[in-house]
Amino acid sequence: MAAEDGSRLWLRLNSGVNAKITAPASVKSPTLNLAINELQQAWCGVPVTLTLKKDKQLAQDGFRIQKADGQMDITSPTEAGLLYGAYHLLRLQETGQTNSAFSQAGQLTENPAYHLRILNHWDNQNGTIERGYAGKSLWNWDELPTTLSDRYEAYARANASIGINGTVVNNVNASPQILTPQYLQKVKALADIFRPYGIRIYLSVNFASPMVLDSLSTADPLDKEVIKWWKNKVHEIYRIIPDFGGFLVKANSEGQPGPCDFGCTHAEGANMLADALKPYKGIVMWRAFVYSPSDADRAKQAYLEFKPLDGLFRPNVIIQVKNGPVDFQPREPYSPLFGAMQHTPVMAEFQITQEYMGHSNHLCFLATTWKEFFNLVPPASLKAIAGVANIGTDTNWCGHPFAQANWYAFGRLAWNPSLSSDAIANEWLKQTFSVDSGLNTELKAMMLESHEAVVNYMMPLGLHHIFAWGHHYGPEPWCNIPNARPDWLPSYYHRADANGVGFDRSHTGSNAVSQYPEHLAKLYDDLATCPEEYLLWFHHVPWTHSMKSGRSLWDELCYHYDHGVQQVREFQKTWDKAKKHIDEERFKDVQSRLKIQMRDAIWWKDACLLYFQEFSKLPIPSDIERPIHELNDLKQIKLPISNYECPTSELLNKNR
Repeated sequence: MAAEDGSRLWLRLNSGVNAKITAPASVKSPTLNLAINELQQAWCGVPVTLTLKKDKQLAQDGFRIQKADGQMDITSPTEAGLLYGAYHLLRLQETGQTNSAFSQAGQLTENPAYHLRILNHWDNQNGTIERGYAGKSLWNWDELPTTLSDRYEAYARANASIGINGTVVNNVNASPQILTPQYLQKVKALADIFRPYGIRIYLSVNFASPMVLDSLSTADPLDKEVIKWWKNKVHEIYRIIPDFGGFLVKANSEGQPGPCDFGCTHAEGANMLADALKPYKGIVMWRAFVYSPSDADRAKQAYLEFKPLDGLFRPNVIIQVKNGPVDFQPREPYSPLFGAMQHTPVMAEFQITQEYMGHSNHLCFLATTWKEFFNLVPPASLKAIAGVANIGTDTNWCGHPFAQANWYAFGRLAWNPSLSSDAIANEWLKQTFSVDSGLNTELKAMMLESHEAVVNYMMPLGLHHIFAWGHHYGPEPWCNIPNARPDWLPSYYHRADANGVGFDRSHTGSNAVSQYPEHLAKLYDDLATCPEEYLLWFHHVPWTHSMKSGRSLWDELCYHYDHGVQQVREFQKTWDKAKKHIDEERFKDVQSRLKIQMRDAIWWKDACLLYFQEFSKLPIPSDIERPIHELNDLKQIKLPISNYECPTSELLNKNR
């Protein structure tokens, strides 16, 4: 197989020769020219005349493709929609669906579910990426705006191909410096590159910026000087970037400044910024990720702070809520804020980068967990979708070759949340690897099972947040840091004792169940009816409790951990079958990472079972693979990494 480095992502298009492209001269633009060029370069189907037309009858950015007698028409109200239509047609070609996707009338129509489909980059000005596992930041701030990387346009092209139309280029833990004139010129250079691809640029802002940048004595959102400062700053931004999208704000969370520091509410802080942005049609995305060190249950905090403010936010404020109530765990019930904010626009925040799921070392296809979310949260109840990006300077963009599938899946689900995980995996595989249908089916099955495998060998049955301190790579359920906040320690969440394990969030515990709709509250509150995948999330369960399988809780926990290990062993076998069909570079890369994942799965299994066994005092079932580590040895593991990197195989072997 020809050598490949993964840099082309899912856009490994052949040179096309069979399309004549026409478009009205009156609508020629950089965006339209991109659509024409993509089709001219890559259409390899039967010879056709492709015509691009404006059509105001469709939803914004939506498109219709019609075909008949050697003619194809792509129509859309917007030029970005015509570009999306071009990419969709090429996707159908690459996946072999140029006939089956059309109705009997020879047409198909696509309208995006959300007007805002946004990537959040947690990139810092020094080039690091918080929770970034694929190298450094794409944005070379030192060289901008004079030197522009080819990767900036390639990034925009990849996003446009899956319908992503917005990007927040800096970390939510924002430096005020991003708002200085010097940095705004750098941001402008990126915005100019992204614009033809239909992508608007947004900025995370530090709420205390007026104090840091211009020595104001306060950042009180009701203070006249503060209000004036933000109005002037917004005017400056739009003078430089006329199509600027707006602000993303993390306030009064994990030490970040916010309106509560000045005796004001989240609504008052968000509304002050929203008023400054309103004349320019800008928006505020205000994150609901807040939690108090003193609250009895961290999972309740966002609801407690934001539910009373429902209806008090300006129309151009959107509350951005993480999919789960804690923090991007391998499995969480959905955040009860979804559905509770009846009078306030809400957007979901997914994490594409795998902070809690093996970083870029583990294969974990996230479409399945996002579909779990959409099964409980109606897509129509959301205003927009955001995803924390997993993109860096690694040649293949995402570290793990299969991590590209999560970037792809986010874009496709942000466009159409009704798409199945199966369909998305199938699309990505066909565009990324040239393999026969039989092997494609096996690789797809591996992808679709991968998230459940991660849950099994890390934290099954509702266990959560028992990761190593700080960097969140590897297990550390015993972690005990002197003077640390209780809700930063695993024991706060697993609460293992001689009687059982799990966090009691029933009406007899923290009563977090009461934040859910009545039918779910009743379901989750009862130990007998609570879905077992959430059991230890909502209940402190006796070790001897009888599960649906007939096993005790302890035995069921053991079997889940062991099954996760066996699943990864099967992934290795499946991938090895692909050796003859995959270029050597990508084959070896995935094979190597699966070896890491296998060793990590055993590490997780042994650490958790040996640790929890100290409380249960019960034997590990005899038919389960025996631990190969000693608990005391596992407790000595301390990986010397920060939260800006993924550990290498060499480092793991040395320290584990």
